Amino acid sequence: MIKWIIILLVVAAIASLLGFRGVAGVSAGLAKILIFIVLAGLLLLLLFGVLVIG
Repeated sequence: MIKWIIILLVVAAIASLLGFRGVAGVSAGLAKILIFIVLAGLLLLLLFGVLVIG
């Protein structure tokens, strides 16, 4: 999923440089959503890992 975040951020940067504001906004928004999903999953994994180990 990290790969998709990087791809979307690169697409957003290139689209922004070329003037495609709509495409840049959508791809940046999707990247932001994926970042929050990854962070929430990481937080859950860390929390449950601590609960299982501790």
